[in-house]
Amino acid sequence: MKNIVLTRVDDRLIHGQVMTAWVQHCKGNVIEIIDDEVAQDDFLKLVTTSTAPENIQVRVDTLEDAVKFLQADAQDQHVIILVKTPQVIADLLKRGISIAQVDVGGMAQRKDRTQLYRNIAASPTERQVFQEIIAAGTDVMVQVIPSDKAVNITKYL
Repeated sequence: MKNIVLTRVDDRLIHGQVMTAWVQHCKGNVIEIIDDEVAQDDFLKLVTTSTAPENIQVRVDTLEDAVKFLQADAQDQHVIILVKTPQVIADLLKRGISIAQVDVGGMAQRKDRTQLYRNIAASPTERQVFQEIIAAGTDVMVQVIPSDKAVNITKYL
């Protein structure tokens, strides 16, 4: 299995904070974006990956392709997983991908979401999914940038 150095829920996927602070903090050399919609749209894929530094490999995969990639051995790859919603994390766990901790960094306000913390909002369904992830033994922390103190999300659910 790959060496996962960060698993992050952020509906912006790749953006300035992820590309600078988190990549440096985690020493990641591969970014694995897991999003079925983006993976199947060449234009969205190009836009999403265009901000990545040249020395970072960026993959955009469907859930099924990501599971295959993550299950393959390659300890020299330090993988940062980026997803838009907690459901993808729950699906990875159900497929046998081991994730010790999830960082929640950005989930924008929408009609079906209420605010949890600063720039993080969740729907009732997403709150339940976070509970399922926690019940599976994965810590879920709120931490927008590495210099912020990580706070367990259970405080806000």
